[in-house]
Amino acid sequence: MQFQFDDFASFLAMSGHGPYVWISYGVTIAVLVALVLVPLLRQRKMREQFQRQIRQEEARRRTGAERNAKPAAMAAE
Repeated sequence: MQFQFDDFASFLAMSGHGPYVWISYGVTIAVLVALVLVPLLRQRKMREQFQRQIRQEEARRRTGAERNAKPAAMAAE
């Protein structure tokens, strides 16, 4: 088996085309990573927002139930 390049430095240089090739690979990998991470981060943020909203609604219900219970307790006295 015969290799195209004599050493690792000539492999990276790729007869002068190396910078274009390696930048292209880098951009491609960065885009693929972003396509995976962005939806995961959005999902996490949305879950946190939903949990916060649920806690707020439960707190409102509790305070509303307490307010409704106080007049009834006063009327019973």
